[in-house]
Amino acid sequence: MGYDMVPSMRTFLTTVACAVVAAITAPAQPALTIYNQGFAVVRERVALDLKAGENSAAFAGVTAQVEADSVVLRDPTGKVPLRILEQSYRADVMSQSLLLSLNEGRTLDFLVRDQNAKEYTVHGKVIRSGHNPTGERMTPIIEVDGKLRFSLPGEPLFPALAGDGILKPTLAWKIGTPQAAKFEAELGYISGGISWQAAYNLVAPEKGDALDVTGWVTVSNQSGTMFENAAIKLMAGEVNRVQPDRPMPTARGKGAVMMAMAAQEAVTEKAFDEFHLYTLPRSVTLRDRETKQVEFMRATGVKAPVIYVYDGAAMYGAFHGGMNRDPGYGTQSNKKVWVMREFKNSEENKLGLPLPKGRLRFYRRDSADGRIEFTGENELEHTAKNELIRVKTGEAFDVVGERTRTNFNGNNRQDFAEEDFEIRVRNRKAEPVTVRVVEHLYRWTNWSLTQKSDAFSKKDAQTVEFNVAVPADSEKVVTYRVRYEWR
Repeated sequence: MGYDMVPSMRTFLTTVACAVVAAITAPAQPALTIYNQGFAVVRERVALDLKAGENSAAFAGVTAQVEADSVVLRDPTGKVPLRILEQSYRADVMSQSLLLSLNEGRTLDFLVRDQNAKEYTVHGKVIRSGHNPTGERMTPIIEVDGKLRFSLPGEPLFPALAGDGILKPTLAWKIGTPQAAKFEAELGYISGGISWQAAYNLVAPEKGDALDVTGWVTVSNQSGTMFENAAIKLMAGEVNRVQPDRPMPTARGKGAVMMAMAAQEAVTEKAFDEFHLYTLPRSVTLRDRETKQVEFMRATGVKAPVIYVYDGAAMYGAFHGGMNRDPGYGTQSNKKVWVMREFKNSEENKLGLPLPKGRLRFYRRDSADGRIEFTGENELEHTAKNELIRVKTGEAFDVVGERTRTNFNGNNRQDFAEEDFEIRVRNRKAEPVTVRVVEHLYRWTNWSLTQKSDAFSKKDAQTVEFNVAVPADSEKVVTYRVRYEWR
């Protein structure tokens, strides 16, 4: 039996089984809870009119990436004892290549238009359709006048739609109930191909550390289905998922329509279980292969000072848990000084909202013309309120470092070892800077600094930090001696 579809409606199709009819009408507003791990929970309200006994029903309009065994069809009030006796999912949506495959070995008419727009038909036998639902399509082969063509001779004209053909991915059920019931049922399922992510734009003046912060939510629908006027929630956090043994279907197409939406009402947020749930203030229509953006937060005057960090042995000086007597280890040095931004996610600092993970993009406004210039970016992890955020935005051009070991005293017969280091930080800017010089005590857990040129703070069991003020166009030298006791 063929079905006529209305594109703007999600239509329940009903057949008769055991002389009982389940009449289902168009559902109410769909609702999506989208997780930032690339999937969503889809919920639809549908009207069911069931008779006592067994009913057959089908729903055309689920996504092409539905996890069929996640489907829940229920009475949300709990009054109707509804049982799903059997469920099937079909995703072989009618297409030209599928219809060609159903007609392999048969002769079809192909409509041809010449350069004068005159139409005529050519008869051709479908030798190979080229349809391959699980992989890359092959070139079709059509026999015309006893010769094979590796292309279609024209537009294929097919017989009427087969009785079991579908135009949208479809769920079909056999539903059992001991009593007649007419009610609003909830259909829910998990689907891939729907995702969201956050992004943050941070703008500072040319001089100064106060930032204006704008947060965006980008929602992407690559599920194969349109959701019209959907209520949308966004779940932030890492929900445990069992990975499937087989790969999920890939998203269809690469095109996307970017659309910005004015957030006249605020996005609301609340803690939910061990995660955070954000609710968009207005309904959103998500077309298939469409991407939409919603502004979800805005703050001005966020204090985020620039921090310079010189970690001269960052790549080589890590402590690996064992005693290290190798005299050559950890002496390599790099000259790069990191530029970092640091700010607290607190109400006092004009923030204080749990921030979902996303990309941070930093800009500075050029005072000469007022235009913003991009100055670096990094990734933000899920960050609770009142937590400190520190991200690297790049490497300094005019501030460099140099780390040299000046002495080593130690051998396998001694019960100790001593090392002397000299760290030079050069500032070629026209203004003074403060550089955090980080040093790793990587040889053993039992260590002490027996000599030092500057005060230091202990950051963890193996790391110390010198806070060094370097005047404009000057050099600052930091020295220290570390002693390791092997006993």
